[in-house]
Amino acid sequence: MNDTPTKGEYLARILRAPQTVFTVKDVALLWKTEIKNREQVRLSEYVKNKKLIRIHRGIYAKDENYNRLELATRIYTPSYISFETVLTQEGINFQFYNNMFVASYVTRNIEVKGQKISFLRMKDYVLSDITGIENNNGVAMATKERAFLDRIYISREYHFDNLNGLDWGKVFEILPIYHNKKMNKKVQEYFEHYKHNQ
Repeated sequence: MNDTPTKGEYLARILRAPQTVFTVKDVALLWKTEIKNREQVRLSEYVKNKKLIRIHRGIYAKDENYNRLELATRIYTPSYISFETVLTQEGINFQFYNNMFVASYVTRNIEVKGQKISFLRMKDYVLSDITGIENNNGVAMATKERAFLDRIYISREYHFDNLNGLDWGKVFEILPIYHNKKMNKKVQEYFEHYKHNQ
């Protein structure tokens, strides 16, 4: 049975999909086809006729109400939301950042439709380990413990405002994925500091 969409079905398949942001690769999966010239023309027509919006090179959305976190994890894959974006949301840090922070395989700062996104490079073996990463509505996001460790992995000397919200059992459970002795020592220092202040 051929599962390729009929003429009126192409757009419908995108609009029915649960995600709000689509890469060309996502569209190819939905349409059960390779994206060639004809498919690219079809996507361009949808944008021209305001049925879809193009938000970044090769990335489309149903409308302006797309999920900003979802977009941030679709620009470079694999990637997940971490660092200050999670730490501030979870009350570990108090300072608000306009940037969205994403763990990825590249270090880059970009701006998409007024949203600044900071990608921070992680080693492949860290990036591919899903320990401490949750999937929230199609968005891969670090738990507060994983975001805490990610930040230490990138910046050894870092001030966290409130370590009370961390589950230290989970911190030490995730720590081995980084394969880093200096980092182990640093986390132990943060833990001693936390215990001392209790």
